[in-house]
Amino acid sequence: MQADASGHLMDTFLGFHRKMGWTFSNTLLGGQSWGTVEPRNLEAMMSTNFEDWGLGPRHPIMFPAFGDGIFVQEGPAWKHSREILRPQFNHSQYDDMELFEEAVKDLFAAIDIAVENDGGVLDVQPLFFKLTLDTTTAFLFGESVTSLRDKQSEEQGQMGFAQAFNEVQIHIQQRFRLGDFYWMSGGKKFRAACKAVHSFADRLIDHGLNREKTNHVGVGEKKKYVFLDTVAEAVKTRDALRGQTINILAAGRDTTAGLLSWVFFLLVRHPLVLLNIRREIHQATSNGEAITRTMLRNMTYLQHALKEALRLFPTVPLNTRTALRDTILPLGGGPDGASPLLIPKGGNVAFGVYTMHRRPDLYGLDAEIFRPERWDDPDLPLKKDKSLERWGYLPFNGGPRVCLGMDFAMVEAAFVVVKLLQRYSIIEIAEGEKIEIVGTEKQLLTLTLQVGEGVRLKLGQ
Repeated sequence: MQADASGHLMDTFLGFHRKMGWTFSNTLLGGQSWGTVEPRNLEAMMSTNFEDWGLGPRHPIMFPAFGDGIFVQEGPAWKHSREILRPQFNHSQYDDMELFEEAVKDLFAAIDIAVENDGGVLDVQPLFFKLTLDTTTAFLFGESVTSLRDKQSEEQGQMGFAQAFNEVQIHIQQRFRLGDFYWMSGGKKFRAACKAVHSFADRLIDHGLNREKTNHVGVGEKKKYVFLDTVAEAVKTRDALRGQTINILAAGRDTTAGLLSWVFFLLVRHPLVLLNIRREIHQATSNGEAITRTMLRNMTYLQHALKEALRLFPTVPLNTRTALRDTILPLGGGPDGASPLLIPKGGNVAFGVYTMHRRPDLYGLDAEIFRPERWDDPDLPLKKDKSLERWGYLPFNGGPRVCLGMDFAMVEAAFVVVKLLQRYSIIEIAEGEKIEIVGTEKQLLTLTLQVGEGVRLKLGQ
């Protein structure tokens, strides 16, 4: 699609809904499909009538790269994975921020090199993807791959992984767009990228399991929690362990890196918001206490800024479901779209939270503006009833398939923002960068939504 190549695919979908309604049908390649951004319809698909809906061809589309992990599974296999993985994301594992501290120090070191050599100007988006790869591998395997340390990264092959994983995501996105004809996208390049991703995961698993055998906990010492150790005991095969590992590795890296990239893209273009966050951080940390999860959650304005960034740029802006049986959506039928809508068995429904989050009847006439203060507004249309408030904002999905790592991502993002603002008194947009109306910037959509032309900042102490 031309819109995709130009980096404006999501704006095109937004235009479709503005023209055709919040729920509409479409005929493509001889088959009928639907698009909806109605909160009540999303509630029906994700919660009320959850058993009526499946993931369609997601499993065969993603399986070559992601294996049989939680994001591609359905039915009993998915429920089993959910039971295994849910306890691993208890916030007690990262309450004290120790998991994130080392990676943030490496981030500072990488930025400081740019401050010395390039006048403090650099694209922070690639650094955020390295940072979250490091924190996610530390969580999964008990040891970070330290991809922010360039020399070690090259030796251990992390740059190869990042390139391969990006290649995988591009191909998978192409396969999704082909729907039932997904098999037309693939070939040698895709297979080679999948093999590289699998090899990377296998090396980390082997290293992690060997570490567990050689590490001994002394008397009175607390054993360090490691995700891999727990999950390895619960799954039966190496393929299953690899699949779960790749699934969580992808989510842990891309979700938070995308959020951090968009947050700083927005903050340097909204300096008053940045100033307000600085003031809140100073007030909250003035007594010198170590930063904790509770402290971060109590920084209301910072939380609202993160929430607002996710509203405008949700990590997964577009998703689909397939009807497993004839089923009903509450809205979209009749001449005015206010009646129930029948979706026959096999019907595909796309839902775009990117568009839903920009609806003026939910978020006000300034819905396309970055304004964290809206979350304090008691008259925000979204808040007129609890169901609307719950299902009209879905950056982390909802219902039984709600993101298990939601709290992990929000805590990590908040911690990184706080530490960067504490260390660098100068954080501003780099000279020559464009300031555009929100939503008109170039975007990159693979499996997640990224800033299309990077996040070039000027930083200094």
